[in-house]
Amino acid sequence: MSFKNIFIANRSEIARRVIRSAKECGYRTSVAHSPHDRTALFVREADLAFPLRGNAPRDSYLDLEQVLGSAISAGADAIHPGYGFLSENAEFSAAVTKAGIKFIGPSPEAIDLLGDKTKARTLARKLGIPTPEGTTTALTSDKEAIETARSVGYPVLLKAAAGGGGKGMRRVDREEELLSSLERAKGEAKSAFGDDRVYVEKYVLQPRHIEFQILSDSHGNVVHLGERECSIQRRHQKLVEESPSAIMTEELRHEMGEAAVELVKHAKYEGAGTVEFLVSQDRKFYFLEVNTRLQVEHPVTEFVTGMDLVREQFRIAEGEKLGYGQNDITRNGHAIELRIQAEDIWNDFMPSLGTVSYVRHPAGAFVRNDSALFAGLEVSGFYDSLLSKLIVWDRDRSGAILRMKRALEEMRVVGVATTIPFGQFVMENGRFAKGELSTAFIEEEFTAEIRARELKRRTDHALPFFIAATNALEEKASKSRFLMGEKH
Repeated sequence: MSFKNIFIANRSEIARRVIRSAKECGYRTSVAHSPHDRTALFVREADLAFPLRGNAPRDSYLDLEQVLGSAISAGADAIHPGYGFLSENAEFSAAVTKAGIKFIGPSPEAIDLLGDKTKARTLARKLGIPTPEGTTTALTSDKEAIETARSVGYPVLLKAAAGGGGKGMRRVDREEELLSSLERAKGEAKSAFGDDRVYVEKYVLQPRHIEFQILSDSHGNVVHLGERECSIQRRHQKLVEESPSAIMTEELRHEMGEAAVELVKHAKYEGAGTVEFLVSQDRKFYFLEVNTRLQVEHPVTEFVTGMDLVREQFRIAEGEKLGYGQNDITRNGHAIELRIQAEDIWNDFMPSLGTVSYVRHPAGAFVRNDSALFAGLEVSGFYDSLLSKLIVWDRDRSGAILRMKRALEEMRVVGVATTIPFGQFVMENGRFAKGELSTAFIEEEFTAEIRARELKRRTDHALPFFIAATNALEEKASKSRFLMGEKH
């Protein structure tokens, strides 16, 4: 099988990312877009673009019939789903296959088994892989939710069964919060994935979030590409990712990697995927979930392995063998990724909406910027707030931190608030420098008091430059009026 036309069933920076690799493989590319995205960079860069009817996800990128109809109209012979939206939807994978188009990802059966978080937990327990306490099926009633939470003990996590990315996830510390949190989790899950099923698990206090990238072909070959640390999160969504993890030992890497490989082998998985774990402070690990798709943070693995994961997805989907075994996988140096979100970090990471008026992208050796940003971009509340992913590499972790600091100093986004200042705060943080991380990093290190102090420091530092710039502009304007003969 050899592809000619790849349809990308997604939007924003991930659509651009897939388009790049597709063009490097000689494929034509096609996309569909909402009215809001009609001027987006991914629409301009694809060879063909088809309009969708609505802006809300359920009326656009989650509308299976519209998306598949666009792919058929494009004459696509393969569909890459990106991440989010329909990427872990078994019904979509089946519909694509039925239409005679190759789905670049696992089979509907593998998605149903591993992409459904409750079924994946059941399989992990069957294989003897440690998991947090909780349900292995979706909740069917409020009564079941209450009884389960009481049984495992608070705090608990409510989690969407059909997706990831922190959508449909709620931490609950007290029983009186449970039912209202359950309703919100179900609503988010329905909006993000078209599926409102939710399950409950015991919340592991202050763990590290470690995930393993896997590749698996249709011939039974599976390898892992090492780990990524994703512990710095807000609202259960990752903000900073890196590889390798500072907590990892070769023994622990081998044990966790073997567990990840065993899980996907059992599911007869095909393509790229990620097996996620929680690791306690004493280095005990617990299976969390499988993401049956490409991850947002895949570039850090690409930097340390030298592999193009999207191109590997294409090769696997075309029926090729991996062509390498676990012992052939080498990792070199250290990579860090910062998600640039349209959020006001000084106001509890609330979304920032508006029009981007100016962008300056960072550059230099071993700096990568997977971005959807351009001057004129309208940031709305329809979609996720991710604007860009800034990734750097260096020979060691301390060098990567310094490179990220420099890249963040170069980057400018005007018109909406972003998480760039938060990235700078993290890179300067002593605890981060030591690699002493947990999922509680933000609530412990970026408290309201620290935010206020940091904002004042930055404001005080910037004020003299602002005054000087204002005076310079006024002087320039005054000279201009004088030369034009104006009285002043």
